[in-house]
Amino acid sequence: MKFVERIKQLREERQLPQRKLATTLDIDTATYCKIEKGERRVKAEQIVIIAELLQVDKDELLALWLADQVTAVVEDEYMVADKALSIAKENINQ
Repeated sequence: MKFVERIKQLREERQLPQRKLATTLDIDTATYCKIEKGERRVKAEQIVIIAELLQVDKDELLALWLADQVTAVVEDEYMVADKALSIAKENINQ
């Protein structure tokens, strides 16, 4: 599941309007709407705020957000993406 799909799902489950999240993030509703559509990206520091408002573990949202970031970087290089991700994992574990 993608980050934007998860936050939309959580928001709808909690019956929160987009304007509530937008206000909490100090952005306008149109900008927040673009986030849920995947047209704009959330900043890392906004994830903690979203997690608190949606009452979900921030690490869950951060992992989804980071996975989306990685996917955006490697999707055009799909031929070597698996190898690059394996190398990155090794580098992280060192």
